[in-house]
Amino acid sequence: MVVGLMSAAAYGQTDDREAAQVLTWTAGDPIDRYLSFPTTAVAGATTIVFENSKATGNTTGMPHTLTFDVSDPEYNNDVPLNILANPNDDQGGKHTAEVTLTPGRYLFHCTIPGHGSMQGILTVTEGTGEDTTAPDTTVKVDGDKNAAGAYIGQATVTVAATDAGSGVDRIEYAVGADGPWQAYTNPVVVNEVGTHKIRYRATDKAGNVAAEKAADFSVVAPPTDDKTPPETSATVTGEKNEQGQYLDMATVTVTASDTGSGVNTIEYAIGASGAWQPYTAPVMVHAVGTHTVRFKATDKAGNAAAEKSVQFTVVAPPVVDKTPPQTSAGVTGEKNSDGAYVTSAKVTVTATDSGEGASGVEKVEYSLDGGPYLAYTAPVLVDRVGFHTVLHRATDKAGNTSAAQKVSFTVAEGGGVPAPNCPEWDERLTVIVGTVDTGIPNRMTRSRCTINELIEDEKDWSSHALFLKHVDQVVDKLLADNVIDQREHKKIYKAAKQSGIGKPGQNTGYKDLFDGTQSTFGKWQHVGGGSFSLSGDGAMTSSTTVPGMGMLWFPQRQYGDFSLKLQWRDDAPGTGNANGGVFVRFPNVHDNPEESRPEWVAIKYGHEIQVLDRPDGDMYKSGSIYGFDRVGLAGAGVTPKGTWNDYEIRVVGQHYSVFRNGVLINEFENTGGQDFVPPRGDDPGTDGRRYASGYIGLQVHGTTDVISYRNIRIQEL
Repeated sequence: MVVGLMSAAAYGQTDDREAAQVLTWTAGDPIDRYLSFPTTAVAGATTIVFENSKATGNTTGMPHTLTFDVSDPEYNNDVPLNILANPNDDQGGKHTAEVTLTPGRYLFHCTIPGHGSMQGILTVTEGTGEDTTAPDTTVKVDGDKNAAGAYIGQATVTVAATDAGSGVDRIEYAVGADGPWQAYTNPVVVNEVGTHKIRYRATDKAGNVAAEKAADFSVVAPPTDDKTPPETSATVTGEKNEQGQYLDMATVTVTASDTGSGVNTIEYAIGASGAWQPYTAPVMVHAVGTHTVRFKATDKAGNAAAEKSVQFTVVAPPVVDKTPPQTSAGVTGEKNSDGAYVTSAKVTVTATDSGEGASGVEKVEYSLDGGPYLAYTAPVLVDRVGFHTVLHRATDKAGNTSAAQKVSFTVAEGGGVPAPNCPEWDERLTVIVGTVDTGIPNRMTRSRCTINELIEDEKDWSSHALFLKHVDQVVDKLLADNVIDQREHKKIYKAAKQSGIGKPGQNTGYKDLFDGTQSTFGKWQHVGGGSFSLSGDGAMTSSTTVPGMGMLWFPQRQYGDFSLKLQWRDDAPGTGNANGGVFVRFPNVHDNPEESRPEWVAIKYGHEIQVLDRPDGDMYKSGSIYGFDRVGLAGAGVTPKGTWNDYEIRVVGQHYSVFRNGVLINEFENTGGQDFVPPRGDDPGTDGRRYASGYIGLQVHGTTDVISYRNIRIQEL
């Protein structure tokens, strides 16, 4: 994410240099496009104008950039233009630069995070604007002729064009009086017996088009004693129903062969009285009803085959079920005065599939508190004290899956079942010991604690042997209770040995940066636009009413090598997806030249690990190192919107590893070296160099990019 301004002097030019042309780009409130931009220009001195001001419609103060990409070898790379403009800068959002354009194509785009789709191509030609004369065109028809001047067997048509001005750009030709124009690349060979017309024209690089001309000639068959007409046949293909009728469409393919003079023409007609027309490709018939397609052929000696036909019926396809089922959920149980369910709550899910072509419900699924989707076969009993969310969905027999619906509730302690006494809180999807992911589901045990909670890998153990003894006791008990099997027992114990927890000199504990309470939330500070607040499920959620882009950062201390774990959830309203990110290793936002816009310090001096599951728009998806290393949605493993995602960001030296839900989705190695510290106020640039240590921050993009974070923990490595 390189953001900056290069003046005219940066290109070795001065503002008083006379430019031959002025090209203008404008931007405003939209974040996915420039308001206006040129697409063509002529080579030479040029004044570039980029305006993002109140006059062009910017009412939010959002900065935009105009950057000419010099890294893609498919485009010109001799103009490293990079202009940052906003209505509140010292130019009022209007900037100019003097450049020299050369023939070819320039790729330009906006480099501000989240706005990668603002791009285009500028095509530069050598035209001077003075060439007004069209090219000269000529044609030559070659071949053996008979006494009447007709070409025997075939004729070869060669078209040529010259232009003394800007030069010939292209030559085109067309067959017949009304045939379509097509590019001329090689001489045109005509071997069909009959009278022909070849039209031709040319266009120069200044856009002047020569007047259309034509060559008329005839082709006759070579002398032959061929008296036999061609052999013809036709096949009908397409998807059929049980009655042999074609569903929605039938395709008729006609073939003809002639061992004498050769096939000259093939024709077809639809219906008993339809007009004959040339057959050039298979004929597709879509109309519902019974059809007859007639066909015939003629050879070059003039022998005509007898007319034949094929009959078939096209019917409308059966109605396809495209409507997903509908689900609903009811929560029952005894409530206290606060509306919380005492001791436990029972969640009952129902699903129906109706409408035209309904195929019926195939399966119903539910997800408890962001866990994996499980088959719903009976009401779900939830007896763990705290706030809970159940997502539910259904799939019909046609494969349509409904959007997940949500029901939330709170379970309070009661006299019947006490709250579980778990050593620590850990509801990650898989069993993870230290940093070793076993891939085994993090199941609930008989004690109503998860396996991870019983292992206590975040506790400060005095020795590795003591930790292994503890893990051995835990997995022995789980094996006896049929929570895990023998294979999983061995895998968890092996992960404990690999973790190294408790070994001398190793800091094994993860420290809470945010645990869902006001006391830890109060240690964070907000800069820039937007805001975060505590939500009812132990998370911090960005505002739907406070506009602008900003950042919540943890100013308590800086971190060098670390493993940062957190959970995030896409809560964007409607069908859109939230755009956010996690910033790491940036300097103090209040001790640098960006004091007027402190939220930009993390963008310019740190690295952003992107959060964005949107299939279109910005090219950097979840898990990407923004501006440096892209990850697509397939690599990120997208989960349904509204589902909690586990993130682990592991940074050692200048090597970055990003895990999503326990799966490594990206690795990135900085190329500048870990001890690089940029000068005060200088953007480190696009070579990957960044600080060796820094602060942690969470990004908010605006009121429509609603995102939640929780369970933020860090372990220094």
